[in-house]
Amino acid sequence: MIFKTPTLYFMVSGASEGYAPLNAFDGALLRAGIGNLNIVRMTSIVPPHCQQVAPIAIPPGSLVPAAFASMTSTVPGQTISAAVAAAFPENPDYPGLIMEYSAVGNRKEVEETVRQMAIEGMKLRGWEIRELKSEAIDHRVEKVGAVLAAVVLWG
Repeated sequence: MIFKTPTLYFMVSGASEGYAPLNAFDGALLRAGIGNLNIVRMTSIVPPHCQQVAPIAIPPGSLVPAAFASMTSTVPGQTISAAVAAAFPENPDYPGLIMEYSAVGNRKEVEETVRQMAIEGMKLRGWEIRELKSEAIDHRVEKVGAVLAAVVLWG
């Protein structure tokens, strides 16, 4: 087994310009503090009893599970945004739910959308929400821009 069940999570975001879309995305990862990790994209569940922490230093090159939203653009003047939300149920033995969303538009609009997505996901499960957290960022593209918002799991 490559991963053990995480016990910690944190939320980060970053935005960047770059030479090409992949360079801009790499810059957004670096600005979010996770650019020297091997991010493994996961589906959107926070294990029960997982604790939120401030972003922590993880050894470079580590395989790290994360749920993230990202967007790149080559349209000068365009505003792009990315957001993640994590909803936690009243019953602490149930897992939390992460939703990710990115779009052309401002941070506030995208964050409102992803929060509503998390609320809807909890309704689908029939669970009451104890806590709803979110992280969002926007960026006005100069030449080639990228945004990223992530929930990183560790521990």
